Amino acid sequence: MFPQRLDSTVAYAVAKAMMDGFNRHYQLFRTESSRAQHRFETADWHGQQRAQRERIEFYDLRVREASIRLEREFKAGEQLMDVWHQVKLHYIGLLVNHHQPELAETFFNSVTTKILHRSYFQNDFIFVRPAVSTEYIENEEPTAQPTYRAYYPTRASMHETLVALVNDFGLSCEFEDLARDAGYVADAMTGRLGDVKLRANFQIQVLSGLFFRNKGAYVVGKLINGFSEIAFALPILHSQPAPGLAAEAKGISGQSDAGKLAIDAALFGEDDLLILFSFARAYFMVDMGIPSAYVQFLRSMMPRMPRAEIYNALGLAKQGKTLFYRDFLHHLRHSTDKFRIAPGIKGMVMLVFDLPSFPYVFKVIKDYYPPQKDTTREQIKGKYLLVKQHDRVGRMADTQEYTLVAFPRDRFSDELIAEIDKFAPSQLEISDRDGDGQMEVILKHVYIERRMIPLNIYLQEAFDMGVNEPAAKAQIGRAVVEYGNAIKDMVAANIFPGDMLWKNFGITRHGKVVFYDYDEIEYITDCKFRKVPIARNEEEEMSGEVWYSVGPKDVFPETFEPFLLGNDAVREVFMKHHADLLDAAFWQRHQARIQAGHVYDVFPYDQQKRFAVMHSRAHAD
Repeated sequence: MFPQRLDSTVAYAVAKAMMDGFNRHYQLFRTESSRAQHRFETADWHGQQRAQRERIEFYDLRVREASIRLEREFKAGEQLMDVWHQVKLHYIGLLVNHHQPELAETFFNSVTTKILHRSYFQNDFIFVRPAVSTEYIENEEPTAQPTYRAYYPTRASMHETLVALVNDFGLSCEFEDLARDAGYVADAMTGRLGDVKLRANFQIQVLSGLFFRNKGAYVVGKLINGFSEIAFALPILHSQPAPGLAAEAKGISGQSDAGKLAIDAALFGEDDLLILFSFARAYFMVDMGIPSAYVQFLRSMMPRMPRAEIYNALGLAKQGKTLFYRDFLHHLRHSTDKFRIAPGIKGMVMLVFDLPSFPYVFKVIKDYYPPQKDTTREQIKGKYLLVKQHDRVGRMADTQEYTLVAFPRDRFSDELIAEIDKFAPSQLEISDRDGDGQMEVILKHVYIERRMIPLNIYLQEAFDMGVNEPAAKAQIGRAVVEYGNAIKDMVAANIFPGDMLWKNFGITRHGKVVFYDYDEIEYITDCKFRKVPIARNEEEEMSGEVWYSVGPKDVFPETFEPFLLGNDAVREVFMKHHADLLDAAFWQRHQARIQAGHVYDVFPYDQQKRFAVMHSRAHAD
């Protein structure tokens, strides 16, 4: 009995050390998130960007710390599997009354899989399924804030209630004119409600934490009236100059002056909120005591958004990764179609495949590339990490990175297996891992991201209709204008896409154009934008080869034209709206402003929804 008792003591100590590691992680995560309010109040935009980037690294650092501690103090990798089984049971006991049990389970998985052989990645040793419910978790401490606050206005008191609601967030900055802004919001809410009778349960519910990202803070909540619920968000910004500048019309404004705040717009409904919380945007910073309660509230507002993506949007990407994989396994069990090579033009660096019934694509880095792609596997992974840590401004798709992913072999077409074996053999293993006769395809490294319609395919569909057809012209126009807007938003975020071909962009379900091919991206500030030199003689002018010197970071925007504008209908729209993208001076101007420390505004909503734009237009009329 003594050895068994000793094992139990060790098991509890390991579980407790693991829980200490998680609690330290979440305390640091929450502290950094709560500091976002001070950075917003002081207009410390560079500090906000830096904090958003560095917070992403917190999780892996704490996992590493916990793993090192377990090896040093308990020789965790040498413990018997009976001990590890007990470790999990003790850990479950420690989750009782914990405020972040689902995150703590994921942390346990991360540490355990770092220590144990992958043959133990099963529910006896890690949390393949959640063990503790996240329903109705409450912080009972007297000083703790509830997850959301409820307000009960009448039509007559709506304005007064909205002023109180905003003041309850305790922002230290003065508003330019909060009474005016509350009036705008009250009018917008009254317009959404229409003439319906306000029921006995009419209320406004808002999450207790402000959502911070880039230069904005967002109040997020919902209107409840009878059986109806209307999701809304109120962006709060440092007050802007009067609209009317050309840059403003494109969603890029000058540097804001710190000090005075304004509610910039009122966003309503699931579609507006889905764009705000999009997978193509940087993660929010919000101080959450009970994250599952925030997710539950947000899911009630955006039922079409998977819980995994909501956790991602809140900066809890590892939890999002866990939930995504559970959703994926669930989908596999309830579907029968096969993985296939993804439709579209094949990439030179990435091998892409998908499952038609599942709205994501899987990307594997190839083992070798054509001569024009002067890169390495590590450089490509570095580019993907750059995008993960950067402000994606709604124009760059987020990716989930996985290692040693197992798929059922019988769900892969032979053509796809042959493709992987040809282009990425180092990443492929086919084996009967569990010894049960069920063959598996194991991919050593894979990126997973939302599936979109490739922009070249979207345009081709319009060409096939006939470019003179009204529907085709409208589709081409929307796509080309959005394509240029996407590039300009990335420019504002200091990103040069590198390969700007249509095939590297996709259309989302909301009609937004998003970039998803990252192997050639660079910071704008690292590039050298040049005009093509004037030919010195007829021989140079007639030469089919590049006769002038080209450095490794040199970019010649006017050379984009032959690759992008071969179709007359596309060219007409592009030259009308985005001809400046072909001018080196455009890129040089933005580069200079970024180098001078300027941070652009890129809004996650249409300019027409901004109160300043709406009311200036009304005055003009």
